[in-house]
Amino acid sequence: MFDKILIANRGEIACRVMETARAMGVKTVAVYSDADRGAKHVAMADEACHIGTGPAPADSYLLGDEIIAIAQSTGAQAIHPGYGFLSENPDFVDAVEAAGLTFIGPSADAIRKMGLKDAAKVLMEEAGVPVVPGYHGTNQDAGFLQEQADQIGYPVLIKAVAGGGGKGMRLVEAAGDFAEALKSAQGEATTAFGNPDVLIEKYIQQPRHIEVQVFGDGIHAVHLFERDCSLQRRHQKVIEEAPAPGMTPEMREAMGQAGVRAAEAIGYKGAGTVEFIVDGSDGLRTDGFWFMEMNTRLQVEHPVTELITGVDLVEWQLRVASGESLPAQQDDLSITGHAFEARLYAEDVPKGFLPATGTLTHLSFPESCRADSGVRAGDTISPWYDPMISKVIVHGPTRAIALSRLSQALAETEVGGTVTNLAFLGALAAHEGFAAGEVDTGLIARDLEQLVKAPEVKPEHKAAAAMQALGLIDGSWETGFTLWSDMRRSVHLSYQGEPFEAMVEVDGPDRQLWEFPEDPDAQVCANRIGGGWVLGGDRLPAMSQSGNTITVFDGYGLQFEVVDPLERASAAGGDQNVIEAPMPGLVKAVFAEAGQSVKEGERLAILEAMKMEHSLLAARDGVVAEVLAAAGDQVEAGAALVRLEEADS
Repeated sequence: MFDKILIANRGEIACRVMETARAMGVKTVAVYSDADRGAKHVAMADEACHIGTGPAPADSYLLGDEIIAIAQSTGAQAIHPGYGFLSENPDFVDAVEAAGLTFIGPSADAIRKMGLKDAAKVLMEEAGVPVVPGYHGTNQDAGFLQEQADQIGYPVLIKAVAGGGGKGMRLVEAAGDFAEALKSAQGEATTAFGNPDVLIEKYIQQPRHIEVQVFGDGIHAVHLFERDCSLQRRHQKVIEEAPAPGMTPEMREAMGQAGVRAAEAIGYKGAGTVEFIVDGSDGLRTDGFWFMEMNTRLQVEHPVTELITGVDLVEWQLRVASGESLPAQQDDLSITGHAFEARLYAEDVPKGFLPATGTLTHLSFPESCRADSGVRAGDTISPWYDPMISKVIVHGPTRAIALSRLSQALAETEVGGTVTNLAFLGALAAHEGFAAGEVDTGLIARDLEQLVKAPEVKPEHKAAAAMQALGLIDGSWETGFTLWSDMRRSVHLSYQGEPFEAMVEVDGPDRQLWEFPEDPDAQVCANRIGGGWVLGGDRLPAMSQSGNTITVFDGYGLQFEVVDPLERASAAGGDQNVIEAPMPGLVKAVFAEAGQSVKEGERLAILEAMKMEHSLLAARDGVVAEVLAAAGDQVEAGAALVRLEEADS
C-alpha cells in the first residue's frame, strides 16, 4: 500500500478521497489554486502545495507537469485524479507513469479507447455490448450525414464525438430540421472541444439513463450493480438512485454482464461506469438497453453504490492501484436497501438555474444523511469552478423509506449566504411520478413549471425575519425601546425584490404582536414558551444573518433583505439601457457594435462562468450607444458590458 498520495483535484471529491486515505493510514498531498488557498480540502490534507499562476483551471488544476513535480518533491508515490480536470486525460497518465509514479485509475490506452464516442461504440459492438442504432463513422459530409439520419429514422440525436455535458448535442425530429441542427451542433462542438465531428443516433422516445458501476484489475472485472440517473436537466444529472426502480433480475444480469464485457474488452483497471440508454416505454426489457459511453473514472454519484453494497470504492481504487487483486468476486457482492443522492448547488432556480456565487454564512446538514461537501461555513462559492455545495445522500431498507429520508434531509439542510436549488430538489423528491418510480430523462422538462414554483412565504416567515432584524429574539425585551413608553417599532424588508414593512408591538418580555401594512389581514402573535419563540403555532425557525441578508431556514431557505426605506425608491426597477454581467466571469464574445440596432431578446454577449456559457440579451429594442467590454475581459458581477441609447419618452 502507498504511504502517501497526491490528489490532483479540489472540492468535495478531494475531501472524499482524503477521508478514505486517512482511514487507511495513507498520507495525502493537496494542490490548490489562488482561489482555493483557504479551501476545505487544503485544510484536510497532510500537506498542501500552491499550484499555478491564477484561479482558472487552465492556470492551476490542469497543469499536469507541475502536479507531477509536486508529487515527486513531496514524496507521493501515486496520484489520484478525482473526476473532471485531468481524470480522463491519457497524456497525463503517460506522464505520471513516465515520472515513476502510479496513476490511481485506468491505463492511458483504456482511456483513449473510450475517449471518442464513435470509436468506443465500434469497440463495444465487437465486444458484444448492445449499441444504439446509428452512424458512428468518419465521413462528416453534411449530405452523407443527412442520408444516414434519414435511414435511421426520426427522431435522431446529433452528438459530438468528443466531450460531454450536453454540448454539441441536438435533437432533430424532422428531416427538414437536420441541416441547421447539424451546423449548430458542429459549431458548439468546435468551441467546446476543438473537434467538430459528430455521430448520429436513433433517439429513444421515453429514455431512461441507467449506468453500471464496474471495477477491474486490468484483466478481470466485476460489476457493483446499477444506478438510475434519469432525473436530468439539460443532460446534467440532478438526483441519482441505486438500484434502478423497476429493475428485474434478468435485466440486472444482462446489463451487469454487458458492463463487465465492456471493461474487460479494454483491460480496465480501477473504478469506471458504463452508461446505457434504456427504453422505458414498456418496462425494462433485456432487448431494450444500449451502450452510450464509458466514464473511465470515479463518478460523482458513486456514493449511492457504496451505500447499497457496503463497498468503499476509493479504498478499492487504492488497493488495486497498489498492486492488489480485486477485493471481491462477483458472487461476493449483493444489494442491501436503496439509496438516493441529490446534488445541492448554488444556483438561482427562478432565474433559469443561473449559477450563483457568495460566501456561505451558514451550512448545516442533518445527521440522518451523508453529506459529501468540499465547503464549510465561511467558504466562498467561486465563479471559477462548479458551484456544487454538497451531495446529500441517504439510504433506507426500501425505496419508499429512502425517498422519505431524502425529503426530510433536504428539508433540514440549512444554507445561508447564497441562493440554492434546495426547493427544486425538495419538489423533485415529492413528485408523485418520481415516487412511483415513473422516471425518465424528460420528467423535469415536462413538469418544470410545477417543480420551480416559488416556496410559500407566510406572515410567520416575515415576522421571524423582522425579529432577527430588530434583535428581538435573544436580547432583553427592552432592546431598542424606552421603558414605560409605547413599545412599537417597524422595519423595512424585502423578499425576492418585493419590499414590505413589518410593525411590532411588544407586550412584555414573552409576547410580540406583528402586523404588515401592505397586508392588513396578516397578523402574527409571537409567544415565548419554555425558552423558545412560537409564531402562529409553529416554533421560530433557525436563521442566520450576514450583513443585511437574513436567511430563514424554512421552505428550504428563504432570503430576506433589510431595506433602507430612503434607498428603496432608487433601487426599484432596473436600468434597461445597461446590460450587466449577472456574475463574475470571462467575456467569451461580444456581438454588439456602437450604432447597431438591436431587438429585445437579441444576444449581445456571452459570459463564461462556472463552466457554463450564459447569453446576455437586450432588455428592449434600441440602438447600442457603447460597448464597454471586449472578448477576453474578466469582469465582476454587475459590470456594465453594453449600454443602449436612452429610449425616447
